[in-house]
Amino acid sequence: MFKEFKKEMEEMFQKQEKAVLDIIGANIKIINDRFEKVEKNVDGNANCIKKLTKELEDIKELYRLKGTNTFVNEDFSRETVAIRKKLFAEVKERRLNGESVTTVFLIKKLKNCKMLSSVRLSSITAKKFINQLIHQTSRTLTGLSFELNDDEKAIEQLARKFTAEEIIPMAAHYDKTMEFPWDLFKKAHGLGLLNVAIPEKYGGLGLNNVSSMIIEEEMSYGCSGINVALEGNSLACAPVAIAANEEQKKEYFGRLTSEPLVAAYCVTEPGAGSDVAAIKTRAEKKGDEWILNGSKMWITGGGVANWFFVLARSDPDPNAKPGKAFTGFIVDADSPGITLGKKEINLGQRCSDTRGVNFEDVRVPKSNVLGKVGEGFKYAMGAFDKTRPGVASAAVGLAQRALDEATKYSTERKTFGTQISNHQAIQFMLADMASGVELARLMVRRAAWELDQGRKNTYYASIAKSFASDVANKNASDCVQIFGGNGYNSEYPAEKLMRDAKIFQIYEGTSQIQRLIISREYFNRFQKR
Repeated sequence: MFKEFKKEMEEMFQKQEKAVLDIIGANIKIINDRFEKVEKNVDGNANCIKKLTKELEDIKELYRLKGTNTFVNEDFSRETVAIRKKLFAEVKERRLNGESVTTVFLIKKLKNCKMLSSVRLSSITAKKFINQLIHQTSRTLTGLSFELNDDEKAIEQLARKFTAEEIIPMAAHYDKTMEFPWDLFKKAHGLGLLNVAIPEKYGGLGLNNVSSMIIEEEMSYGCSGINVALEGNSLACAPVAIAANEEQKKEYFGRLTSEPLVAAYCVTEPGAGSDVAAIKTRAEKKGDEWILNGSKMWITGGGVANWFFVLARSDPDPNAKPGKAFTGFIVDADSPGITLGKKEINLGQRCSDTRGVNFEDVRVPKSNVLGKVGEGFKYAMGAFDKTRPGVASAAVGLAQRALDEATKYSTERKTFGTQISNHQAIQFMLADMASGVELARLMVRRAAWELDQGRKNTYYASIAKSFASDVANKNASDCVQIFGGNGYNSEYPAEKLMRDAKIFQIYEGTSQIQRLIISREYFNRFQKR
């Protein structure tokens, strides 16, 4: 009864923040009344109600604090070092005792910390201050921590549950039918698993990049094709996050958060994949409008998108430098002049809607120019620093699935009178697969962490993307090998993993392009030593 009540409260807490406050207030009294009526010898019920009462009171206090206009300087590390040191001892003690360190715990400690009042007020919200303080307390002051915080663990569990209950049972179906998984898309949207990086003021959750990577890994574990269909919005949103004005963000982010809609990144062309500067789609300014003409190719989500990010050449001079020759646009998918090509039948990730998008005299109002005219190339390329860790995380999810399937099969399949898991050849293969997964995951988390620190992460993003993509392909291939003949058959999961894995080495920059970026970035770092 009490578990059900708590679950109900938590669900309402996630969906209706304002309404929850009133509900919590009313129910605290109800719970206290129940507590008084519980018989003295029923200790279990009494403790359960007492614990729930405290949790609800903590939540109410959390929201009271979030609602205040507390602000601090953006660069607050020096100002809060004393506070963080004070918190550190208690955080360490709780963790050594096996207790969790929650947001509520730290906020209540902050409330009781007199030094907090000495922090000068300036430019970021109390919530951001608290989140960053939690991050510094749980990771920086402990030296080096590989532990997810409790909020990230909750996200992981939600995504894992959704994957187990919704994605895995439907993966084979969507692989065969190649339909866009609208049903799963809508369910994930309702659970808050989509568009999670969009700031709260536009209807998103405003989660950190580590949390986004966790979701992508978990979903890709179930099916990397479904993950691309569900999380593909992130690529179209990245240049908008970089360069859009407030009105554009409210409109186009708002669409994605208010309804289960798709956005697509419309850059690749038949003659311009890795060589983005070779795109030929043209943008000509006429009065208060821009006229787009050209053809895009391999557009993920192209056939189901509500809006596109489009990169087009706005400077007709063929010798113009890429940094000044291209402009980014936000284009509504129902604009006259847009036609869609046929859905591509791909080797893997088949339920992802990939197709060509053609623009013929498509009129775009000047209000939909993204950022500054001529700087679109910078925005389009900058998007990859944000999204390549996500692709890498999805590759880790597939690699982990391949390892798990191979391990499970090795304990069931027998040869020469024993399980094949007892053969050293298989053990070594599994050991290499496990090592690859762990190393790739660490690299993904580093790339995401760099983003969360507000740092340029091009170097780490490319390492993560190239390494995780290679690990996914190797693990999928080894999984097929361990399955033997069964691995080549569609009745078993191994062959789909192998088909799905290949694209990781191609989209969002091939593995060869990543190595070019890594070498360039490394030489720059070397010269600055």
